Amino acid sequence: MKPYYYHNTISHFLKSSTKEVIGSMVEGDVGFTIQSTQIDAWKAQVQILKEVLNHYKHKGHIFFEFSIPRMGRRVDAVLIINGVLFILEFKVGEFEFLTSARDQVWDYALDLKNFHETSHQLVIAPILVATEANLSSSTIEFDKHDDQVLVPINTNTKQLGEVIRSILDSYSFNDIDGFHWAAGRYSPTPTIIEAAMALYNKHSVQDISRNDAAAINLSRTSLAIERIIQRAEKNKEKAICFVTGVPGAGKTLVGLNVATRQMDKENGKSSVFLSGNGPLVAVLREALALDMIKRKKTLGEATTKGKARREVKVFIQNVHHFRDAYLSDNKPPYDHVAIFDEAQRAWNLQQTAGFMKQKRKVSSFPFSEPEFLISCLERHDDWAVVVCLVGGGQEIHKGEAGISEWIYSLNRSFPKWKVYISPKLTDAEYASGDALSLIRKHKDVSYLEDLHLSVSLRSFRAEHLSALVKALLDLEAEEALQYYKKIKNNYPIVLTRNLQKAKSWLKMKARGSERCGMVVSSQAYRLKPHALDVRVKVDPVHYFLYGKDDVRSSYYLEDAATEFQIQGLELDWVGLVWDGDFRYSKEGWKPFSFKGSNWQHIRKEERKLYLKNAYRVLLTRARQGMVIVVPEGSEDDETRQPDFYNGTYDYLRKIGFEII
Repeated sequence: MKPYYYHNTISHFLKSSTKEVIGSMVEGDVGFTIQSTQIDAWKAQVQILKEVLNHYKHKGHIFFEFSIPRMGRRVDAVLIINGVLFILEFKVGEFEFLTSARDQVWDYALDLKNFHETSHQLVIAPILVATEANLSSSTIEFDKHDDQVLVPINTNTKQLGEVIRSILDSYSFNDIDGFHWAAGRYSPTPTIIEAAMALYNKHSVQDISRNDAAAINLSRTSLAIERIIQRAEKNKEKAICFVTGVPGAGKTLVGLNVATRQMDKENGKSSVFLSGNGPLVAVLREALALDMIKRKKTLGEATTKGKARREVKVFIQNVHHFRDAYLSDNKPPYDHVAIFDEAQRAWNLQQTAGFMKQKRKVSSFPFSEPEFLISCLERHDDWAVVVCLVGGGQEIHKGEAGISEWIYSLNRSFPKWKVYISPKLTDAEYASGDALSLIRKHKDVSYLEDLHLSVSLRSFRAEHLSALVKALLDLEAEEALQYYKKIKNNYPIVLTRNLQKAKSWLKMKARGSERCGMVVSSQAYRLKPHALDVRVKVDPVHYFLYGKDDVRSSYYLEDAATEFQIQGLELDWVGLVWDGDFRYSKEGWKPFSFKGSNWQHIRKEERKLYLKNAYRVLLTRARQGMVIVVPEGSEDDETRQPDFYNGTYDYLRKIGFEII
């Protein structure tokens, strides 16, 4: 399908009648009934642009309703004149310039600049047209990012022509072919929230993911899993596959893609996406429910938030709730395919048994969480597939078994299951102990290269970020410096001792609806003097989904999410405040927990690893850049002595991060 409803040269557009242009747009608008208000808005836009573009009748191209798949929206109008890309958002009949509308047109411009190949080198001018607004003049300026995207320009019907002329007087270049521009490769990197909404609404993973040579093609991994599912169904067998990937590589995206493609109730197929990550489940469910309500409203259909939430709840479930649903009897799950996100976080036997005894009044529970979950799918008489999405080095909770317990369970209790694994699963980062050698003794194991995602897609500007963070945490300063040199021009990481400077930097960097926010370790108890109190629990739904006008949202930079609230999710711009819980020293990292009124040294190796992994999570949450704040401490406070912080600051400075 074409990514627009209408396209023509400006010359042909001016010669065509309004009725002809609207007719072409109606033909391009497939999938839902067009509201009369939309037709009226199109008529107004066409008539306005016919008058404005008379000066450019022999040059340029015009598009109406140009698609932005990552956002699930369309630009009202796009003009290409003398090599300048104009992004026009019309608010017909509007007297004011709303912040949400300004962010909307800015988001369109940034999306094209970042993800549309033939837009990368162009000057892009986002213009908000409130047709009835009273305006004396329009300001035209580049922002401080120096990427040739103008700050959104507010204008009305009368001044639109003058705005276009002024921009062309300042930034006019050689003209480009509109057909070539429209055919440019679109390679977006959506947030997990955007991806979930797009996939749930039947977009393909190809529509919303990168496909350039430097990134792993997520569709190959999805296809490999689908072939495993098809084989299991055809041969009436049980199978489990392990998908590995670096932080931000798209494991959750792959899982959601497989889950949505298996939602075929007419043919008796069903799948469920499971996660033990409560915040991720809550945010995705609410995002999908709100998006469903919005889409149905567009179609003229009514639904309630409760109904939308119930429908989404069947698709995305908390893994612990799924487990509890099959405790009382031996019935098989409704779904034949179960996707377990962050499978390394499943509970070991001790943690599961303790929870079941204390919370569910079940004594002597004999299974670890992986073993019980596989046993639920084992109940099917015909076939079943379990897909485990495995992140490396991300165990942050007590009782998380890592991936080894899955392998022990297979060898111990499910020898007939076919096992498909990523070759990387044998790396120490993903598993430990004898399980590595034991998996080779399993009766039926296949190693598939396509089950590993090696490139981080979370940060579309920094493919080496995960390697940088690993080197930083492993105290390989020189190696970290070399990785930082590779990304610093496109992915800024800055360092400061001042929290207010960090917040100002974040506000300056975040454009449109790009989301910024503060993050801290859950052990960062002595940031309270900086008005960051980890004991105040952040609601992830408010933090990740609410807007700039809500004090509970990340935008306000007042509440800080911990590794528990942010794992599996991301922000565009991150402010990480580094407390004295994880201190650099020449002997290595020194981990501490705050008890009562003092810091206590952490001695258990397991807890040391959890804290290191907590910082790994926090350092890999930003898509576009981050500021790290290392407080100066206070000589007058025994719990915030400067020595607790200075070593960390000096170490990070040695890696080469810019000081602000």
